[in-house]
Amino acid sequence: MNKNTLIGTILIVAIMIWWFGINAQNNEAAQQQKAVQSTAVDSATATETKGDLVLPGELKVKEPPVLGTPTVVSDTPSAAVPLDSTAQEDSTAVTKKEILPRSIVVETDNFTVTLSNRGGRIQSVVAHVLPDSLGKFPELIQDTALGALDLKLDGADLSQVLFDVEETSEKIKVDSDTVVKFVFDDGHGKQVIRSYGFTKSGYAIRQVNKSVGFKPNGYELTWNGGMKETEVIPEGKSFGGASYFFTEVVYNNTQTVEREMITSETAFNDGRLSWAGMRRKYIAMTMEFDSPIGAVLNAKPMKVLEKEQDPGTYKIALKDEWKTDSLAYNFMVLPLQWSGIESLGKNYEEIIVSGWTWCGANIWFVWICKMLLKLLNLFYGILPNYGIAIILVTFIVRGVTTPFTIRQMKSTSAMSKLKPQLDEINVKYRSDPQKKQAAIMELYAKNGVNPLASCTGGCLPMIIQMPIFMGLFFVLGRAIELRGMPAFLWIDDLSRSDVIFSGFSIPFLMPEGLALLPWIMVITTYFQTKVTMGQSAGMDPAQVKMMTWMMPAMMFLFSAVMPSGLVLYWIVSNVWSIVQYKLIKRNQDTPSKMVKGKKVEDAQIVK
Repeated sequence: MNKNTLIGTILIVAIMIWWFGINAQNNEAAQQQKAVQSTAVDSATATETKGDLVLPGELKVKEPPVLGTPTVVSDTPSAAVPLDSTAQEDSTAVTKKEILPRSIVVETDNFTVTLSNRGGRIQSVVAHVLPDSLGKFPELIQDTALGALDLKLDGADLSQVLFDVEETSEKIKVDSDTVVKFVFDDGHGKQVIRSYGFTKSGYAIRQVNKSVGFKPNGYELTWNGGMKETEVIPEGKSFGGASYFFTEVVYNNTQTVEREMITSETAFNDGRLSWAGMRRKYIAMTMEFDSPIGAVLNAKPMKVLEKEQDPGTYKIALKDEWKTDSLAYNFMVLPLQWSGIESLGKNYEEIIVSGWTWCGANIWFVWICKMLLKLLNLFYGILPNYGIAIILVTFIVRGVTTPFTIRQMKSTSAMSKLKPQLDEINVKYRSDPQKKQAAIMELYAKNGVNPLASCTGGCLPMIIQMPIFMGLFFVLGRAIELRGMPAFLWIDDLSRSDVIFSGFSIPFLMPEGLALLPWIMVITTYFQTKVTMGQSAGMDPAQVKMMTWMMPAMMFLFSAVMPSGLVLYWIVSNVWSIVQYKLIKRNQDTPSKMVKGKKVEDAQIVK
């Protein structure tokens, strides 16, 4: 082999070695690229695929290979495209049009609702009731960024998915039945359809969820935006300043209506739910199902940071199995007007007031409150002034209890005149209880006194009055009918404290300003207690004096923050008691057949 041949052979071998090395590098790069792409697809499938749905999400290769150009995989907000050869060849077939965020405003006679195609949720609810001083209607969703009625299917959270919407209008004025439909297509033959139905004058929004091409095992409806208070909450802290502002989770478990105020995350599963939701002072919103469901209701407190005195609201969720081809229910917006919500036949009136089931108060106490409100509305229809209506109701209540009160006062007066004889008997027969009891009963019989009348006559008026008083407290503090209703003179809102001067306040008692009715309550309670305690037989004068001052002080603490309508009722009731006592006392004759007894110190002890 000559020199030239040898050199050529060496060059050929070197070229072959270089060529094989380059091919090995290219193959290694290709393997690396394929491994990276496979990892990306596996990760995307693990994080984006939930159950039978493939949720949208951007799929990116973290580190491009050294050689070669990576395959570009396109993903739109409405579909996820797997990274495989088939998807690369047919990527145009599954790519959807770009969906942009949209909001649709729907206005009915009763509310204005803003729907968002992000999650197909309710973004805002503005009720056409309870206007403020400027005539502006209140927003009912506490956090409109979170909204209400998000949906999860088998763990697939659709709250951030952009749904396609068929409606072209941005604002709809409902004159006839209207449906707004949102559609999510995962690009693999599966769809979720969420629709909202509206009527011109109804309380309900008909919400229907359908799955197409698959059937989920379970669902979760979440309401993360909470519910906003419509009323102005008093500034400053007090012993009960926010006592008639309410934030409650409410639900009907088919046996009773429950109202819950919770401080930590709580699950409720008391049975089959007919409806569940939240309420504030004058309005409630619920999810009402066509038939009872076995869902678990979860609630979590949600603090309102911008208002320290606000008792807050809740995030709630309903979890249950997906049992039919669709999930449908009514989303109710309910101003708490008794006659209106009672007519729905779903026990919504028990959101206003309910009672203990163990004593049947969920029936009879609710009935008392209903009758009181009807009576108030009856008098208001005759004389359009709820202040006068409250006074007339007070007269009726006290008129019913007066016969028992007269009986009790007469019995107490007779027993007080027998006190010297009773003391004599107690000393004389203190070592023989049987003879003492016989002597006391003989003394009562000779003077025509029935000791049971004092107890019965004293208890019955209180037993009758207390449920009525409590009923009036709930009615006057919660019923929307009395919101902003004036009475007379300075009383311009019977549902709130009668502040006459806001420039002066008493910390923890009257933080809003100086109110007048609580002071009148103190004066009338003092005289009413004085005359009542003064006629009580057997009471220590020190006890009488203590009660005479303690009762007005206690009532002042309560009445300072009570609705002025309730304070007005108690003032009129006190005046009735004082006048009643004076009249009975004046016409009361001294018993002529009282047996005179000896002084206690002259009594001989019987051993």
